[in-house]
Amino acid sequence: MKTGTLLRTRSQASEGGLARRQVHAVAGCYFVASFAALGLPPYLTSILPGLGDRHGHWAGLLYIVPTVFSALGAPVWGRLADRFGRKRLLLRAQLGLSVSFLLAGLADSLPAFTLALVLQGFLGGTFAATNGYLAAALEGPGLSRALTLMQGSARAALVAAPILVGALSPWLSPHRQYLVMALLPLAAAALLARLPEPRRATAPGAAAASAASAAPTGLRALYVYEFAFVFATIVSFPYLIALVDQRIPGIDATVAGALFALPHLCYLLLASRVHTAFLHRPRAGLALGYLLVAAGLAGHGPAHSVLTFTLARLVLGGGLTLGLVCLSILAADAARGRAPGRMFGTLELISKGGAVAAGVIAMLVNSAFGADSPVLIGTAAALAAAAFLLPRLLWSR
Repeated sequence: MKTGTLLRTRSQASEGGLARRQVHAVAGCYFVASFAALGLPPYLTSILPGLGDRHGHWAGLLYIVPTVFSALGAPVWGRLADRFGRKRLLLRAQLGLSVSFLLAGLADSLPAFTLALVLQGFLGGTFAATNGYLAAALEGPGLSRALTLMQGSARAALVAAPILVGALSPWLSPHRQYLVMALLPLAAAALLARLPEPRRATAPGAAAASAASAAPTGLRALYVYEFAFVFATIVSFPYLIALVDQRIPGIDATVAGALFALPHLCYLLLASRVHTAFLHRPRAGLALGYLLVAAGLAGHGPAHSVLTFTLARLVLGGGLTLGLVCLSILAADAARGRAPGRMFGTLELISKGGAVAAGVIAMLVNSAFGADSPVLIGTAAALAAAAFLLPRLLWSR
C-alpha cells in the first residue's frame, strides 16, 4: 500500500490533530503488535506437544481464546479510554501484550499457557485502542485513511509474521519465540509514549466533506455490516490449506501459503486507490465487496489447479479490499460526534464476535461435510449481506 498517497492531505505538515509522521508511527506500532499476535498462533500444533498435549488436540480452541477475551475486554477498555485518556489506554494495551507474551514464553504447562493466552486477549485489544486514539484526533476522510492504513498494517503482519516465525524455528522453538516477541509491544509502547495525547483539530475540508456526505452511518447498521463481513471472510480461513491439499495433492507448502496470503496482498496493493474511488460512496463499495467475496469463495468450489485457485483468491482479494476500506470509511463517518473509545470498543466486540462465530461454524461444518463446506457457508453469508444492503442503497437514492 502506498502510505504516502494514502495519507496525503492538503497540509503536508499535519492532518487533524496528528502530524502525518505521527500517524505513521502509530501504524508502525500497530504492525509490531499484530506481528507477534498473528505470527505465533499458526504454530500452536508445534507448541502444545511440549506442554503435555501430545497431539495438539487443544489447538483449535486455544486459537480463538485471545479473540474471545479481546472481544469481552474491548468495550470495557474503550469506556476507560474515553474517561482517562486514549494514549494511556493505548500504552496499557501494548504493555499488556508484552506481559502476556512473556508469560506464554515462560509457561511450562498447558494451564499456564492457556492463562497467558487469556491475558493476551483481555489485556491486549490494540486494534480498538489504536482506532480510539486516532478517532480522538482525526475525523472524516483523514480518519478513514488512517483506519485503512491500520488495516494495511494488520494485513502486512498477517502475511509476513508466520513466514518469519517459521524461518526462526530451526534455531528457536515457536514456544520460546514468545519471549522474543514480548520485546516488540514493549518497543512500541516506548515509541507511543513520545506521542501526544490526541486533540481533535478539524482538517481543512473535513467539515465540508462530512456535511456533503450522506446521512451519518447508524451504529446498528455498521455493526451488522461489520459482523457479516468478518464472518463471511474468516469462515474460509481455518481449513483453506486443507482444501488446497485435497484438491492439488503434493502441492508445495510455500505455494499453498502464497494462495492463502494472496487476498491480503491485494489489500496492500489496492487499498489506497479503493479509498479514493469509494470515499463518497462507501455503501455501494461495500455491496460490491460482498458480491466479490461471494464470487471469490464460490470460485473455490470448482478449483482443482493452482491457476483456478489463484483466480478465485484474486476475486476474493478484490472483495476483501473493497469491504475493509469501505467499512473504515463508514466507521469514520459513524464516529462523528461520538465517544471514540466506546464506539471502537463495541465495534471490536462485534468484529471479534464475527471471527469467533466463523471459527466455530467452520470447525463444525468441516467435521460434518468436509473442507469445502466453509467456503460455501461464506458464499451464502456474503450473498445474504449483499441482499440486506442493496435495498437500502436503492431506497437512499
